[in-house]
Amino acid sequence: MVFVLLTSSDIFRALLLTLSAVWLLSDLALAKHAGITRHYKFDIKMQSVTKLCQTKSIVTVNGQFPGPRIIAREGDRLLIKVVNHVKYNVTLHWHGIRQLRSGWADGPAYVTQCPIQTGQSYVYNFSITGQRGTLFWHAHISWLRATLYGPIVILPKRHASYPFPQPYKEVPIVFGEWWKADTETIINQAMATGGAPNISDAFTINGLPGPSYNCSAKETFKLKVKAGKTYLLRLINAALNDELFFKIANHTLTVVEADAVYVKPFKTDTVLITPGQTTNVLLRAKSKTPSATFAMSARPYATGPATFDNTTTIGILEYEKSVSASKSNNKKLPLLRAKLPQFNDSNYAMKFNRKIRSLATAKFPAKIPKKVDRRFFFTVGLGILPCSKSQTCQGPNNTRPAAAVNNVSFLQPNIALLQAHFFNKSKGVYTTNFPTNPPFKFNYTGTPPKNIALSSGTKVVALPFNTSVELVLQDTSILGAESHPLHLHGFNFFVLAQGIGNFNPKDDPAKFNLVDPAERNTVGVPSGGWVAIRFLADNPGVWFMHCHLEVHTSWGLKMAWVVNDGKGRKQKLPPPPTDLPKC
Repeated sequence: MVFVLLTSSDIFRALLLTLSAVWLLSDLALAKHAGITRHYKFDIKMQSVTKLCQTKSIVTVNGQFPGPRIIAREGDRLLIKVVNHVKYNVTLHWHGIRQLRSGWADGPAYVTQCPIQTGQSYVYNFSITGQRGTLFWHAHISWLRATLYGPIVILPKRHASYPFPQPYKEVPIVFGEWWKADTETIINQAMATGGAPNISDAFTINGLPGPSYNCSAKETFKLKVKAGKTYLLRLINAALNDELFFKIANHTLTVVEADAVYVKPFKTDTVLITPGQTTNVLLRAKSKTPSATFAMSARPYATGPATFDNTTTIGILEYEKSVSASKSNNKKLPLLRAKLPQFNDSNYAMKFNRKIRSLATAKFPAKIPKKVDRRFFFTVGLGILPCSKSQTCQGPNNTRPAAAVNNVSFLQPNIALLQAHFFNKSKGVYTTNFPTNPPFKFNYTGTPPKNIALSSGTKVVALPFNTSVELVLQDTSILGAESHPLHLHGFNFFVLAQGIGNFNPKDDPAKFNLVDPAERNTVGVPSGGWVAIRFLADNPGVWFMHCHLEVHTSWGLKMAWVVNDGKGRKQKLPPPPTDLPKC
């Protein structure tokens, strides 16, 4: 008789495989009625790229910049194998995908997974349930998303139509941000010295800076259109640190979708889009071919006191000429410029955001939680933290700028929160005492208090399954009021109201829109103001919430919600996949 000694890791692996098999069989039964499975292979590799007269090596997917487009239909399952061939640790996030019971595939480093190390791979496995529209994917570790990003296009189910006229053509328009220097070096130096990271050198449209920058006239995105046709532009803001105004000279756009949720169509000449947001617009080309080309311009909406990249990226809208016109006329057409709002036009920002309303129809209902189980009030903003004795920082008394939610600057753990939660090993990793309200009250948007020091820690809010949450996010004026685009992983939320100044819990709830509020995954907290949102915590797992300005994320403006399992099988998080990266 032969005895085999099993280690605890062998037993754990066997248990995991058994559990996974049980879940897989029951999920396969459901899959018969779902869409198809689509496979993608993402090789993370370095690529030499020249922009603004300078060549540098950047991190890419499959050598492409921007990265490849993912196309799927509502109901499809995606299997994306990511292989890391670079020196950096990597994770990818599928921004805006609900990840229902698939939190292991969400992607934020040290939140839902340990990073994919050099030479390692991981298969992101998730289904697209009840979503259709434009989203995007990007790296979710350090500042790698500067070059690791690409569109996600989710088409409606077969034979389902758009709730707006069928466009002649669909075009992704992805805004990015470009540095001549290496972005990892920039953020690492800033964190070491306690200074603000260097601002970018250019913005890009589909990876191209355009004619307003040095050496970039040939690096210009061109959109060719036919007179009288309607085009669906899928706008994505993948920039790191800047909200953007976007406008096409002498043309009107019709907004039909925001963050992959259909909205009541409205016309506008300028779109405001924060990092992390997506907006679908219809562009109706003029009925007759004009004798001009038109600038498609994007530049920052910036509200904080810090310096910013005050440049403009330009693409060109060109009309296809008829054959006779092409033969007779070869002269260069004039380029008509787009006049954008002032860089700090908060009034325009507020008016634009208030126009976004859910369709709220029988086919596309707005399922706003009517009753509220838990109410939270979170301040979001800046402050200072002491530097270590070995550092020489630029702030007073050896301090550095930092950012926080309810005065807690988030400390990244060294193992993933989701693993610690799932295996009941949270001790020493995180605590569940994240404050429901700010630790002390002050005039949030008035004169800042004398003490602007923050605390730091890895704190989360724990919620029972199916808790309905109402959350007020309040900007503060500490180190300057500023608009903060807050992104919640794992959920869409409803934007009930927003206002300037301090939220008034007595009067402001009367302004809440409980009929057709915008349903989003990323919302701009107004500069010197507040926004109120609601969401239903119906997705078990650990869900990151953070500012989508990367500099603020680096400084700690982030936290997490732990949603516990419910009682039913479909209310529980399945075990992790066997190839989940190790820390």
